[in-house]
Amino acid sequence: MRAQSSATTPPSVAVPAARARPATESPQASPRGILQAALGVTAFSLTFPATAWGLEGFGPWSLVAVRSVLAAIIAGTCLLTLRVPLPARRHWAGLSVVAAGVVLGFPMLTTLALETSTTAHAAVVVGLLPVTTALFSALRVGSRPSRAFWAAALAGSAVVIAFTVTQSGGALTSADAYLFGALLVCAAGYTEGGRLARVMPGWHVIGWALVLCLPLTVPAATVALAYEPVQLTAHSVTGLLWVAVGSQFLGLVVWYRGMAAIGIPKASQLQLAQPLLTLVWSVLLLSEQLTPAAPLAAAAVLACIAVAQRARA
Repeated sequence: MRAQSSATTPPSVAVPAARARPATESPQASPRGILQAALGVTAFSLTFPATAWGLEGFGPWSLVAVRSVLAAIIAGTCLLTLRVPLPARRHWAGLSVVAAGVVLGFPMLTTLALETSTTAHAAVVVGLLPVTTALFSALRVGSRPSRAFWAAALAGSAVVIAFTVTQSGGALTSADAYLFGALLVCAAGYTEGGRLARVMPGWHVIGWALVLCLPLTVPAATVALAYEPVQLTAHSVTGLLWVAVGSQFLGLVVWYRGMAAIGIPKASQLQLAQPLLTLVWSVLLLSEQLTPAAPLAAAAVLACIAVAQRARA
């Protein structure tokens, strides 16, 4: 069975500018903020199973294109209703990176991977996304993480590589190539999105990135739907709606609000549960049979990320 898609899940990137706090200020972990951040993580953890459901009735290209169009319609409606002004010209290049990585690249590559990979396998590999994003951030903004951070990042990477090679019979598959490619493009998108979210609310970043893709996604959806067979079932429609509304837009809204309320470090700790949650959903919703290696690898990656983020802080 196939497994996954995404939006993804965003790592701990940035707090909407309107609510940003000084780095020295420690926001109170309000129950409402914790709930909002937890809802965001839950939404992202369901992305892969929802993608697998969507692939039961849609082709991969149709699923990604239609998903992006639906999310862009919702985001555009919100932007218009609230009369949000257009971003400054200097921000459009960054928004293009977000669009290419988060709106187009990650969903497309993970969807292609899920045609042949299980959601459990994909969840373990993509569990490296927070660390990968941190690496891109270090290159982009010139930060210098500690040696402990790099050691934990390398250890997590080694766990994932060993897991994928073992599960693939000693060699990487095309699905693994798609997943590792998805890690890179999404990390670049999240890094640029984190930078932009310092000067505009986070939901504006993803909203304008979605709208920016409409000239590409509308024709792509039209062509894909004409060439790929569509079978509307309860699973396929539910999966499509979830990745479009829940993962691609609403999940990001509550995630950014949660980060604004409780701070990035606390929100990041909640996000560590995402790969393990995806494993749970893969069993409950897709009836996947987990190999002993999947939860063990996910737990090991979680531990490495926890050490990396603590070292980074």
